[in-house]
Amino acid sequence: MKNNSSKNYKIRKIPAKYWIPALSIAAAFVTLEVSLRLVFGLGTPALSQADPDTGYRFQPNQNILRFGKRIKYNQYSQRSEPITPEKPQGVVRILMTGDSVLNGGNPTDQTQIISELLKTRFSSSGRSVEILNASAGSWGIGNELGYLRKFGIFQSNAVILQIGTHDLTQPTSTSARVGHNQNYPVRPPILATQELITRYILPKLFLSTASNSTSSTPQVLNREDDKQFQQNMQQLKAMVNLIRAKKIPVFVLFTPNREDLIPTPKTPKYKSQFLQVLKELQVPVFDTHTAWSSLPTTTVESFFRDNVHLNEAGNQAAVDLISKQLCTYSKLQVCSSGSSNYQTKLF
Repeated sequence: MKNNSSKNYKIRKIPAKYWIPALSIAAAFVTLEVSLRLVFGLGTPALSQADPDTGYRFQPNQNILRFGKRIKYNQYSQRSEPITPEKPQGVVRILMTGDSVLNGGNPTDQTQIISELLKTRFSSSGRSVEILNASAGSWGIGNELGYLRKFGIFQSNAVILQIGTHDLTQPTSTSARVGHNQNYPVRPPILATQELITRYILPKLFLSTASNSTSSTPQVLNREDDKQFQQNMQQLKAMVNLIRAKKIPVFVLFTPNREDLIPTPKTPKYKSQFLQVLKELQVPVFDTHTAWSSLPTTTVESFFRDNVHLNEAGNQAAVDLISKQLCTYSKLQVCSSGSSNYQTKLF
């Protein structure tokens, strides 16, 4: 009996040539999974949620590390530190709304987004400052209006609306993409490797095919853009009226696409009409497109990380313009020290 059992065991034993490679593959997969999580932060994306008022927004109270960049969202889905609904006494609070340009996304650390750089600049005056960043990727003007209607303006001293060239004809985004688009997950993926493949590798493989497909003629697209622009301007007017009903000053930060400046500056379509609307509304604009049009091409190139989004240098350049021009508006009782360090007082 003993000899027979030993013989049967040897028959059932898995040959080393099978289990050694299997263990090696498993070990390699575990190493890859752990590395993707610890080094790149994959597996823990910023999560979104559908919202009937804003279309979608980031889920509240997130603090994650992605690609070495810190990303935080407070209880109001703002890429900002937690706040109190009522503005503390003695605090200067400015609310900014916008899309992915203002948000910064994964490539931009929390300390380097426009709102945080502006907070650092204004805090140099010795005042307590809060710059709230209500933004999300692909938000249109209609989404920002929905956010203000839902949450209000948080007793802010001023509101700055970031609007880019692409936003002039950007439709209001809906919740349809939330949970169905890999860029708007509602829950973490099971594996970091899964996110690497579905969110970063596969989209790049199919990008060229998608970019070459179109279902509309240029004439139809132009008519759709004209209609969308007019609709967006009505939504912009509604935002301005909502803010001014609180007797709060409102400003616009206009951000260009890279192609609006490089290789040579040109006026984006609809910009002139847009500026005319702002003039009629008496809304001051921080026009980075005009300000950067006189800069050397190499300098402007250093402001962008792609055709639409600014990098850290571009964010800083935008903050420089906001700081300089905001200090000239007496309606805010803003005063400047006249040096490179702007000292701002808002009451």
